[in-house]
Amino acid sequence: MAAPDLELTDSAPSEPSLRKDLHTISVYVTDKPGVLVRVALVFSRRGYNIESLVVSPSAQGGFSRMTITCSGDPEILEQIIKQLSKLVDVVNALDHTGDAAYETEIALVKIDCSLSQRTEILQIAEHYGAKVVDYAQDSLMLRIFGSSEKLDACVALLRPFGIEELVRSGKILMARGQRAT
Repeated sequence: MAAPDLELTDSAPSEPSLRKDLHTISVYVTDKPGVLVRVALVFSRRGYNIESLVVSPSAQGGFSRMTITCSGDPEILEQIIKQLSKLVDVVNALDHTGDAAYETEIALVKIDCSLSQRTEILQIAEHYGAKVVDYAQDSLMLRIFGSSEKLDACVALLRPFGIEELVRSGKILMARGQRAT
């Protein structure tokens, strides 16, 4: 099974996703209890599926940045962004789909493997720039980072070995140049 032809740098510039209905939204909010619930409810009411959600503190105290990867109809997404912008605790909401942005994601993958399988697994890990973060008698844990497509391709190659656990951070992104995130 061959890996898809992908950019294998630490993180590739944002490129059109393999899924046309996948969108990346950045929401800048005040850091208060309940804001996450109100933002998630806007998506839920419109029947939009949130694929991943990352919340982190911003450079300015008292504010947080939400990076939301979601799928659904682009016309409904426009309505969601307008509704998000009306929420009291939302400073701004932007769709970065197709924008020039730096994106990255991280994954931890625990693989059941015998000693005889380790060489092949380590070759795959090396090809994708993954690092072994834990060795055990019958398993390995890898840390992989880069574009979502890079992680998808690496995980697909590791599946036949028996993935015991998989944890992904979700996509984070920052707009390039002077454009706001």
